[in-house]
Amino acid sequence: MTEPLGLRERKKQKTRQTIFEAALHLFLTRGFDEVSIVEIAEAAEVSKRTLFTYFPTKEDLVLHVFADHEDESARVVRARPAGTPPLDALHAHELDALARRDPVTGLTSDPEAVAFARLLSTTASLSERLMRYAGRSIDALARALEESGADELTARLAAVQVVTTLRVLADRNSEQVQAGRPADEVYPEAVAAADQAFRLLGSGLAAALPA
Repeated sequence: MTEPLGLRERKKQKTRQTIFEAALHLFLTRGFDEVSIVEIAEAAEVSKRTLFTYFPTKEDLVLHVFADHEDESARVVRARPAGTPPLDALHAHELDALARRDPVTGLTSDPEAVAFARLLSTTASLSERLMRYAGRSIDALARALEESGADELTARLAAVQVVTTLRVLADRNSEQVQAGRPADEVYPEAVAAADQAFRLLGSGLAAALPA
């Protein structure tokens, strides 16, 4: 069981969320590049110094939501049942996320999530920063695969392919939703695409990755 958060930590989380929500509202209303740090601090009713304590850059204000997902694939691999191949566990996790309309998959019709995805895809500095998150996801997954028994090179090559594949699938889903199609309508295509992607990954990686 996880320990309950102390009062101090709860206050910090509340402040972080307040700043994020204020910033996101401004970004979605006016555009990322048109909003200053000073304006965000004023909207969140915190000092500029406090804002920088939580978010060192404007990009961090947006992309911190991905931090919890950086090692998600690695956690899936580590938590899989004994005897379950890593790719099978990752495939099942992706299908479950699609069924739940998890925004990370790009398959959501939530207006704010769709606007958020559009902000990411149309802001160059945010797109560039996302690459760093992808790099850390690759590192985490490669370590998990090595722990499973894969050699270093195989683990690294597999991690690159898996993380890139998941990003491509999410971008594909997001593009469809941003074009005006409901997530429920896109869902069967998203499932078929995920099945095809993991089938292709499996044809090249399954024999190389230990169960």
